[in-house]
Amino acid sequence: MSVTIDLKGRTALVTGASSGLGRHFAGVLARAGAHVALAARRTDALAETRSAIEAAGGSATIVAMDVTDPASVTAAVGEAWQALGRIDILVNNAGVTATRPFLDMGEEEWDRVIDTNLTGCARVARVVARRMREDGQGGAIVNIASILGMRVAGHVSSYIAAKAGLLHLTKAMALELARHDIRVNALCPGYVETELNADFFTSDAGKALVKRIPQRRLGRLQDLDMPLLLLASDAGAYMTGSVLAVDGGHLVSSL
Repeated sequence: MSVTIDLKGRTALVTGASSGLGRHFAGVLARAGAHVALAARRTDALAETRSAIEAAGGSATIVAMDVTDPASVTAAVGEAWQALGRIDILVNNAGVTATRPFLDMGEEEWDRVIDTNLTGCARVARVVARRMREDGQGGAIVNIASILGMRVAGHVSSYIAAKAGLLHLTKAMALELARHDIRVNALCPGYVETELNADFFTSDAGKALVKRIPQRRLGRLQDLDMPLLLLASDAGAYMTGSVLAVDGGHLVSSL
């Protein structure tokens, strides 16, 4: 049985849409019918994302946004709102990581990850949610977290701290914004194969990690499509404050 979700007439803003998960999520929403605003610092890469969406029959617009800069966020959300007419869906995806032992991590590197992955998400959500409240039509916010917000791994302490904070932020936002008909949920991917990590997963360490996943395989980008659409659409109308893990059972694997 196939299931389709129709987002025709809806609008979406996707941060970090220049590559990886953000680019994929933008395409998923566009294929479902949404008009999508693509946000990132690298507008040249956003042009590639827009071209791919338009080639598939979708509709997209570009806004330059640095989630660590409050003025940039305010300006970009305003531009996106004007271009789209409003924003029905926010996918808070922008993020960075730093791989370094905790004892060797410097303040600047720590701050960069926290400010992008946690504070940046809060910053974008606050600006968008204020406009949603003023508009009075409600909306859906999907924060892209990670299973590393619920379970730890070595040498990524700043990333783990940011994603764990984002999960609790999601719940706090959901509590406060429900009265404005704004739903806030978190999508937590497990290990998903992308062009950025493909080399690692062909290594011995990567193969050993995959063996610890109960389904014995990495996630594929398309494994995230329906979970994203559930949280972004009316199919998840009674879901807010939820944390949805898509990880092949990794979180329930034996220690």
